[in-house]
Amino acid sequence: MAKRDYYEVLEVDRNADADTIKKAYRKQALKYHPDRNPGDKQAEERFKEAAEAYEVLSDPDKKAMYDRYGHSGLDQMAGGHYQGGMTMEDIMTMFADDNFFGGFFGGRRQESQGQRGTHIRVKIALTLEEIATGVKKKIKVRKQVTCDACRGTGARDSASVSTCSTCRGSGYIRQVRNTFMGAMQTTTTCPACQGSGRTIAATCAKCRGEGLIEGEETIEMEIPAGVEEGMQLTMRGKGNAGRRGGPPGDLLITIEEKEHEFLHRDGVNVVYELYLNFADAALGCSVDVPTLDGRVKIKVPPGTQAGKIFRLKGKGLPAIQSYSRGDQLIHVNIWTPKQLTDEERRVLEKMKSMRNFQPNPGKGERGFLDRMRELFK
Repeated sequence: MAKRDYYEVLEVDRNADADTIKKAYRKQALKYHPDRNPGDKQAEERFKEAAEAYEVLSDPDKKAMYDRYGHSGLDQMAGGHYQGGMTMEDIMTMFADDNFFGGFFGGRRQESQGQRGTHIRVKIALTLEEIATGVKKKIKVRKQVTCDACRGTGARDSASVSTCSTCRGSGYIRQVRNTFMGAMQTTTTCPACQGSGRTIAATCAKCRGEGLIEGEETIEMEIPAGVEEGMQLTMRGKGNAGRRGGPPGDLLITIEEKEHEFLHRDGVNVVYELYLNFADAALGCSVDVPTLDGRVKIKVPPGTQAGKIFRLKGKGLPAIQSYSRGDQLIHVNIWTPKQLTDEERRVLEKMKSMRNFQPNPGKGERGFLDRMRELFK
């Protein structure tokens, strides 16, 4: 089933500011919260849909990508089909924040299922050539991994672990709160076991009860063609390991563009500044210019003026989620020497005296070019 537009989900205008988006999400979340709609699967789906919309529209990078490319842009950021970065546990965690939801609901997250690992952020610098074709990169990431001695339990041995007597192993306790909407059942993290559902008498010597140790992983990532400076890609589950069997965090990859020796980027186009001396511009010439696919020869016609732009079709960068490719624009600049030899000065003095040495030579242009050829023989 096709996803609905996120602005439609939250019922806000596309120009809505952050506060408006936040208020709209709060309204939708309270309306479709599972505690207010027990057993209503459609309400639960709307609840998740609103959370996914808010996750995107409240994040400047994701919002910019969504505004520009829609759901397909988010797919590229996620390296595949975008499922939303929030689980049901993440959504319920926000409800435990009284500042955000006004204390109407409590968190329902079952901490006995473990705590999700934190995200890792890295930067990848790419050349324009790599951006043009897409590239695979391997990087080494220092991260938290599950302790191999205790397998993440944090306990010295199985005999050191017992079920928490306060929550009876669930990791949370239920409470009933009276609100203006009536009695609402909420859940909070068990204060005795901090949500683990277990108590540990003797901790693991290697990880000191944390269940995690420092490790390193070589990760191969595929960067799609057409990415831009500042764009963020996400590799699900490649972040720090979770605690007590919780899911791992994500690896967030921010794109940086390396400066090219000759070219600079303008959207999907690339630009090259071509410098010609006056004689080549006036008489015409052939020059080699660099492109992302190698050097090519172009013809500069006689009488080319400064500011002229030549266009090489399809020699630019691809657009994300598109088969189209930009162009290479060649800006013509006339190079003026700062120092002259006596012979060069003599030639230029002759040129000054020519009748057609004017900004717009008009009908006399052909005769002007003939005399130029004589001077530069």
